[in-house]
Amino acid sequence: MDFSWTKEQLEFKARCMEFARSQLEEGEVERDLASEFPRENWNRCADFGLLALSLPEQYSGREAVDFLTAILAMEGFGYGCQDNGLTFALNAQMWTVQLPILKLGSDELKDTYLPALSRGQMISSHALSEPDAGSDVFAMATTATRCDGGYRLNGSKCYITLGPVADVTMVFALTDPDAGKWGVSAFLVDTNSPGLTVGANREKMGLRTVPFGDYEFDDCFVPESHRLGPEGAGMSLATSFLEWERCSILASQVGIMQRQLEECISFVREREQFGQPVAKYQSVSNRIVDMRLRLETSRLLLYHTAWLKQSGKSAMAEAAMLKLHLGECFVESSLDAIRLHGAKGYISEFGVERNLRDSVGGVIYAGTSDIQRNIVARMLGL
Repeated sequence: MDFSWTKEQLEFKARCMEFARSQLEEGEVERDLASEFPRENWNRCADFGLLALSLPEQYSGREAVDFLTAILAMEGFGYGCQDNGLTFALNAQMWTVQLPILKLGSDELKDTYLPALSRGQMISSHALSEPDAGSDVFAMATTATRCDGGYRLNGSKCYITLGPVADVTMVFALTDPDAGKWGVSAFLVDTNSPGLTVGANREKMGLRTVPFGDYEFDDCFVPESHRLGPEGAGMSLATSFLEWERCSILASQVGIMQRQLEECISFVREREQFGQPVAKYQSVSNRIVDMRLRLETSRLLLYHTAWLKQSGKSAMAEAAMLKLHLGECFVESSLDAIRLHGAKGYISEFGVERNLRDSVGGVIYAGTSDIQRNIVARMLGL
C-alpha cells in the first residue's frame, strides 16, 4: 500500500478543514446544551459538497472522488469542525443511506432521492435497531406484509440518527418471518407517509446536536418500487454496508483526535505549575505520547481498511478492528485530555469534556465494542 497522498488530495483535505473552521457558525457549546440540530450548517456543508462525496457526478452534480479521497476529506473536516454531532450525522447519511441507494436502488429511486439528499434539500435516516433488537439486530419484530402494489409495515424502530428531522428513512423489516435474518428486506419510506409516527428528539449523553428518535409503523404502506434489492436481501445489505460505515463514519474521528492532541500539546506547554510548564513533568508528557500513539495506530487502521474497500476486497475483520480500536482510543484520549486540562477540562464552556461525552457513543453505535470483538474472533475461527 502506498501511504503517500497526491497534491490534489491534500489540497482538498485542507479546503475541507478551512471550510469547517471558517464557515460553520460558532456556538457549539450552546447548541450542545440545547440539543439543537444546526440545519443551517447542514445546508452549508451540502453547498460545499460534503454530502456529494459518496456519489457520482450523475446524481450530485459535482466531480466524483474515490473512496480514499473521501475518507481523507472527512478526516480534514473532522479536524476543522468543532461540532462532533454534525460530523457524525453527515457521515451517517452519506454511508448508511446514500451509498445503499446508489448501489441497490432503482433508477427511479436514485433520481428521486440522491440529488435532493446530496444538496441538503432532504435529510435521511437509517432505521435498523428496535427495543428488543440491538446487538442482535436481526432478531427484529417489524414486519412488511405484502399487499396490493407493495407492503404494509408494522412495528417500531428506535435510536435512529436524524430520525426526528429526516424526510426519508431506510427501514429494515421482515418480509418472511419464518426465515429469520434471511427474511429481512430493506425499504425507503417517506417519513410523512400515513401510518408512520415520528417520535421527538431523545436527550442523550453526547452527540447532542444530532437528533435521535423513534419510529412507529401502523399499517404504513410502502410501494414495491421502494424496496432496495430483492426480498430477503436485508441482511446481506446491512452487513455489507456496515464495512463501509465502520470505515467511513470514523474518518472524521481521526481528524478530531488530531485536533485534540494539538490542543493538549499547546495547553501543557503554556500551563505552568511549580515554576515550569507542566509539559516538563513526565506523567504529563507520557499522556501526550499515549494520545499520539492512539492517533497514529487509528489512522493506519483507517487508511488500510479504506484501501481494502476501494480495491474491492473484503474487509470485515479490518473494519471491525478499526471500529473497536478507534472507538476505544477516542474515549481514552478524551479522558486524558480532561486530566491534562484539570478543572478547565471539566468545565463545559471550554469544550474539552464534550469530546469525552461524544466519544462514548463510538463504543456503542454501528456495533458495540463487544460485537466487534466477536466478529474478529469469528474471523479467526474461534
